[in-house]
Amino acid sequence: MATVDIKPTNRRPPGKSDAPNEPFKRALVSCTRAMARRPDLEVAFAPDKPSLVSGPDGARARLPDPPRKPSAREAAILRGLADSMALRLACHNDAVHRRNAPHNPAARALFDAAEQARVEAIGARRMEGVAANLTAMLDDRFHRSPYADARDRDDAPLEEAVALLVRERLTGLAPPSGAARLVELWRPVIEGKGSAELDKLETTINDQRAFARSLHRLLASLDMPNDSEADEDENDESSDEDSPPENAEDAEGEGEQEDSADSMEKETSEETSDELEEGAIEADQAPSSELPEETEAGESEEAAENRPPTPLGDRRGPDYKAYTTRFDEIVDAEDLCDPDELQRLRDYLDKQLQNLSSVVGRLANRLQRRLMAQQSRAWEFDLEEGILDSARLARVVIDAQQPLSFKREKDMDFRDTVVTMLIDNSGSMRGRPITVAATCADILARTLERCGVKVEILGFTTRAWKGGQAREAWLQAGKPANPGRLNDLRHLVYKAADAPWRRARKNLGLMMREGLLKENIDGEALDWAHQRLLGRSEQRRILMMISDGAPVDDSTLSVNSGNYLERHLRHVIEEIETRSPVELIAIGIGHDVTRYYRRAVTIVDAEELGGAMTEKLAELFDEKAAPAPRGSARRRERAA
Repeated sequence: MATVDIKPTNRRPPGKSDAPNEPFKRALVSCTRAMARRPDLEVAFAPDKPSLVSGPDGARARLPDPPRKPSAREAAILRGLADSMALRLACHNDAVHRRNAPHNPAARALFDAAEQARVEAIGARRMEGVAANLTAMLDDRFHRSPYADARDRDDAPLEEAVALLVRERLTGLAPPSGAARLVELWRPVIEGKGSAELDKLETTINDQRAFARSLHRLLASLDMPNDSEADEDENDESSDEDSPPENAEDAEGEGEQEDSADSMEKETSEETSDELEEGAIEADQAPSSELPEETEAGESEEAAENRPPTPLGDRRGPDYKAYTTRFDEIVDAEDLCDPDELQRLRDYLDKQLQNLSSVVGRLANRLQRRLMAQQSRAWEFDLEEGILDSARLARVVIDAQQPLSFKREKDMDFRDTVVTMLIDNSGSMRGRPITVAATCADILARTLERCGVKVEILGFTTRAWKGGQAREAWLQAGKPANPGRLNDLRHLVYKAADAPWRRARKNLGLMMREGLLKENIDGEALDWAHQRLLGRSEQRRILMMISDGAPVDDSTLSVNSGNYLERHLRHVIEEIETRSPVELIAIGIGHDVTRYYRRAVTIVDAEELGGAMTEKLAELFDEKAAPAPRGSARRRERAA
């Protein structure tokens, strides 16, 4: 169904009557605009995933298309989704949020979830109808998620539990039934360490800046890194306290302006929460969906600021090492959870991607047609030896002086080919990116297998946050200097190259397991996947890296230089691109990977991944096999 932009109007063409759900749509649009205090807010209804986009050119909200006659529960769920978006626009400042958000992915996820709980709590405290709508929306969301049946904390995301406890403290509302198990798994830990900080959040609910500072204290109590842009600026200011500014009057004026801006921001936040009730309109009907995705206009700028600095030193061979490899593991996906759970995760993946799989499937079919066109048999004719060309025997019958004609089948470069897809399984891939990556890998593996191309699907992450057993061993040894990599690697094999797709299909559901995604050490993962390819006998080997940013491991970077992991990644990439027969391509999700890889593409939306993967593979198969670099044959023999 095409996206429809609904604009409230009482006019309609003669002879045409409204669909049964049109009055509800108009009421919902009016309510959303009034609560958001955005008369120009564009509200569209479509079967796609709901989203909220805000920027300097305006705001756009996309809601699920309601059924013709929605039930009361479906109506409450859709109203809750619209209320959530409206409150985000009315009570949230993107610039303040970006400035105070932690750099660490796990801490950032918790910070984002708690901020969303704050803006929703403002509306729930002032309007009972909004509170009921938001509760219905959350209950539906968690009932459809795998968290409702979580057995341990690895299956229950910490940020969701914290957000629900923040909501409980701010509104007095218990967690919805679908999230009760998740909250109870984490409640003893969160309240045991941060109960005092949770209790203080209510005093800052109407001041986003003060609320962010309270969240930083909560993160510290939970032993999570919480450094942010605001902290860096404060450190810079404190380091310059002893040196007076060149122009004291100008400095004093700037300070007054900043104080004025802070007070205006606080007043605006309070005025917004006070005026919410004025624009509240109760709608009647609507359906189910998930919490909205939000795309901020400054996202790309923020991503650039969070990247580690580009190394300027020696790129020939960094002094990279691991403190210990004793706790590293290479594990098959089916060994990390029991078959029943693996099937449940796969079912959840299939359920989430009904719309996306059809899109990627069409792209994969297009790739298959291009490959099969090249796979059609091609022959060389009029040869002196080979297979007798029976089609040209007629001319020998007519003229006995004509020689026999032979033919020989041409060799096809792509037939003896293996493709490895290496997928980043870090915490920053959580949500839509990892879901889309899993689906694209699934469909493309099936497509390439039909074309006679072997496919291997690998993943990489770490076994623990902030170091694990490797860091503990380093601490027990007295913290020796220059320890190198301080975390336990976890490299996953979702599908081996020789395994049929039907046997490995369930394994891709493991990417949906919440406790799996942690930190990413890209250099060693890329080298591992490369070494596996070198051991293959296929003539052509292609390695596709799918990632969403630079390597990040807090434990390692806290005791080494800031570009330690990035420098090693650059070295591994250079080795592969200049000295290896393996063809390397990379796809970056939301991050520019062209600064690392020669052959790369960057996509902004995770849903573009399917098209990018198929196009890059098609480009490679359209090319003639590149000559192997010097020394590659010797390297291949050594690997074998």
